[in-house]
Amino acid sequence: MEISTQIPSFKNFFSGKKGQNLGIVRSMNYEIPGIFRLESGKTLSRVRIEYEMYGKMNPDKSNVILICHALTGDAHAAGFHTGDKKPGWWNIVIGPNKAFDTERYCIICSNIIGGCKGSTGPSSINPETGKPYGISFPVITIVDMVNAQKKLVEHLGVKQLFAVAGGSMGGMQVLQWTVSYPEMVKKAIAIATTASSTPQQIAFGAIGRKAITDDPKWNGGNYYGKEIPAQGLALARMIGHITYLSDASMQKKFGRDQQEKAGPDLPKISSETFPDRFSNFQVESYLNHQGSTFTKRFDANSYLYITKAVDFFDLSKNDSLIEGLSGVTAKYLVISITSDWLYPPYQSQEIVSALTANGVDAKYEEIRSQYGHDAFLLEEGQLNYLIRGFLSQILVGDIMYQNFYSVSRSETIENASTLMVKKRVNHLPVISEDGKLEGIVTSWDITKAVACKINKLDEIITRDVKYVFSGDKIETASSIMENYLISALPVIDSENRVIGMVTSESISALIGRFS
Repeated sequence: MEISTQIPSFKNFFSGKKGQNLGIVRSMNYEIPGIFRLESGKTLSRVRIEYEMYGKMNPDKSNVILICHALTGDAHAAGFHTGDKKPGWWNIVIGPNKAFDTERYCIICSNIIGGCKGSTGPSSINPETGKPYGISFPVITIVDMVNAQKKLVEHLGVKQLFAVAGGSMGGMQVLQWTVSYPEMVKKAIAIATTASSTPQQIAFGAIGRKAITDDPKWNGGNYYGKEIPAQGLALARMIGHITYLSDASMQKKFGRDQQEKAGPDLPKISSETFPDRFSNFQVESYLNHQGSTFTKRFDANSYLYITKAVDFFDLSKNDSLIEGLSGVTAKYLVISITSDWLYPPYQSQEIVSALTANGVDAKYEEIRSQYGHDAFLLEEGQLNYLIRGFLSQILVGDIMYQNFYSVSRSETIENASTLMVKKRVNHLPVISEDGKLEGIVTSWDITKAVACKINKLDEIITRDVKYVFSGDKIETASSIMENYLISALPVIDSENRVIGMVTSESISALIGRFS
């Protein structure tokens, strides 16, 4: 394999171009083969996962970022479906030259299991009965959502995710990914979330669920093909939506403004009209609208199951979050929102403290906003700045090849040459029996040995080897390659043991083309 010696310059890592929209995108689906086992021990068959993909995977599929959606979100995170007037829910940060740059990364977003936007959930047909599951659908957890995502990721041939990102319940999935599958996640971005639901958060979920189950049309969850429990579902959405806003944002958007400038005609508010859906203030009309439109796009039973999964979420172990996060290895960015009272900043700070206590590289940032919890969907400038900066801080360890090939000093030139040809590599680190770096041999060295009729590998080894550490910035590796006109570097640890290789090709594959 020919490895280019043209080393990309990092000064143009982000070109400064304005972000662009993706245009028309389409949804895809994947059916998990066999039986899918849930955390409860129950099983599902023919589980379907709806997903969308933006951008292209590089050859070794090391540039994949998984986006996890919030409570009532879906797989449509960016771009437009045919006929859409509005783009996907996180379009502000996904696309060319945006934080999740689709010219450099391959972005995947899937609808969670238990949802109602293409993935298997309560409204799906039970293959055993031929009827919708309804409340016969088994209880699901955040762990189940992540396990289903893992099946999709594996199906796509991705062995390790460059990053996992999400806000609110999406942030919970991010945390769970790094706990359940630490070896599969290099970077994690958790926004406006918590490591365990608090009593207040559980209380809001309980009120919303009761609003649905107390609606006579809910009918014990058996309303498919009949009138849906629209009144209860709308009320649940109205309650939930209040928690997504802030007092300041509601004051700014509505104040005490009323529907009619002249104010209410109190004599006309009779005992007959008052209990009805009489709304005088603009904020009342707004919430009614939010509730009404929600019933047209979401399933009531899915709302019950998903909010309960959020309530169950708790990553602490033996009442210790530090212990619960002890196996995490991913580099973290945790972002909170100053005006978020649903998942207030102190909960994000607790996550960072627990990660730091475990030696994890965790960075804490705050978005200053009056939008409340919903700021993670609205604050385009701050989100792009923080996420872009975090993703661009690439270390050698983020892109090095851990499955590298090496030789010992006693190896023959013929065997070294054969290994290079079979494995299509141009560089072989020479290591001792205990794995320490002793030198390097290249395809050029082999060519020279043949021309000069040299038989011993030891005679052509380069002993003055340039190397890097896994914690070095990728710019350091790029600079060494450029200065010494080489296209690969061994990566060593503090004891001089070789732990990987980084090549100009691996850098180029991640960064893509530069302007």
